[in-house]
Amino acid sequence: MSARKMGILMNFANRAGLRMTRQRKVILEELQHMMTHPSAEEVYDVVRKRLHRISLGTVYRNLEILSELGEITKLEFGGTIKRFDPNPEDHYHIRCSLCDKVVDAPMALLDHVEAHLSKKTEFKIIGHRLEFYGLCPECAAHMISPGLKKLEELKK
Repeated sequence: MSARKMGILMNFANRAGLRMTRQRKVILEELQHMMTHPSAEEVYDVVRKRLHRISLGTVYRNLEILSELGEITKLEFGGTIKRFDPNPEDHYHIRCSLCDKVVDAPMALLDHVEAHLSKKTEFKIIGHRLEFYGLCPECAAHMISPGLKKLEELKK
């Protein structure tokens, strides 16, 4: 994270009555270096290498605070563990139905959906969430029988 961005975040946290603790700063830095959408336990495993005495509860609390500050996004998919995304910008995700791996969906937001729905309802639409699900390449490879896998390889 750039020094400028950290300064802005620290200023915002101070205005919200929070300090930018060393623990919070390390959690945010480590999350931003991760190329996945980790669970709190996965963040804890990485952060613990730098802060040996940190507890899982401290990691959970700080991830919640960073989410409330809008610095990260908390992903709560139905029936799965909470995951955290270092990218707070609106975007879609794809979740593997077998291993729960989550990746960013390579597509633009469907802004027209909100405008369309606003015309059809009395609700004031302020946003939407869209989750795609399927099988990640690793899980899909294990799901294919050897005969079908050979056939797919021959097609390439």
